[in-house]
Amino acid sequence: MNNRSKKVDIVKLVGVALFTAIVVVLQYLGSFIKFGPFSISLVLVPIVIGAALYGRTAGAWLGFVFSVVVLLQPDTALFYQANFAGTIITVLLKGTLAGFLAGVVYKALEKKNVTLAVIAAAFTCPVVNTGIFLLGSVVFFMDTIKTWANGTNVFVFMIVGLVGFNFLFELVVNILLSPVIVRLIQLGTKAKIKSV
Repeated sequence: MNNRSKKVDIVKLVGVALFTAIVVVLQYLGSFIKFGPFSISLVLVPIVIGAALYGRTAGAWLGFVFSVVVLLQPDTALFYQANFAGTIITVLLKGTLAGFLAGVVYKALEKKNVTLAVIAAAFTCPVVNTGIFLLGSVVFFMDTIKTWANGTNVFVFMIVGLVGFNFLFELVVNILLSPVIVRLIQLGTKAKIKSV
């Protein structure tokens, strides 16, 4: 392995470690910001950025770390009571796949247009995260959600009550911030590697 490869590997290792720490901190901080009964996920932005900069495996890792932190938070207790195994499966799948697929989408479009690739990845991450949450809710928590809906249409309750505003917030924040941050990091990284 030549010196340039070692430097790039070290940059990737340090970058993924840094984004791992950011994911943990943002998820814990995000748990204090509530809209309705659940907290929002500010953490999807660093997952998208990590997936774009370091690949789908890094995206999957960052999504997995996000999932583990979610499993340790008080909001998750409501779901543990309904179905412990279903909670673990749903949460681990939604975070890990959201990060992985964001990386896949980015890589597929990167050569055509980097900005478009980041925007597509930023769109994919919250859609997958929310989609798997909704699917897991139908499969594992439907009886509990019927109780929460209190006689209203269950699917309307799920879309409006459980994910509505949170999903829109996460989607807009991801699409606005991710392309700008990725571009800034890429510019800074290229300049740093060339100077070393």
